[in-house]
Amino acid sequence: MSLPTFGEKIPNVDYTARYGVYAVIPDEKKERIVLVQAPNGAWFLPGGQIEKDEDHIQALDRELIEELGFTATLGQYFGQADEYFYSRHRNTHYYNPAYIYEVLHFERISEPLEDFNHVSWFPVDEAIKLLKRGSHQWGVQMWKKSQNKNKN
Repeated sequence: MSLPTFGEKIPNVDYTARYGVYAVIPDEKKERIVLVQAPNGAWFLPGGQIEKDEDHIQALDRELIEELGFTATLGQYFGQADEYFYSRHRNTHYYNPAYIYEVLHFERISEPLEDFNHVSWFPVDEAIKLLKRGSHQWGVQMWKKSQNKNKN
């Protein structure tokens, strides 16, 4: 089975690999999820780049503290979705494999370490429309499908 892929891979373009791990974090009623708005106005799932010597879990733990001040219990791993995009801000073409996880429980333990993002909760369908990256939209849709299976 091929991986879901978003964006266009342009021939003869050098892409910088940027591996990222992201979380779908629902509220208690599973009606809303939290999104992070970057300073440029774009909305993303919480998470980010996996740094050298980190595995998925270590990177996501670090990112959730940085962006939200949260610790979290992870649930289902929904998989990898690849994304190709160009960053005007960094003048770079990126290949961004996104690894998407579900959060079963979270606890706010501090203020976010990063103070330049805006954090907000949105109804699930509205969040999907707001998300900039197709890979993040796919991750929320996978989470939504898993919730519907659990109800049956």
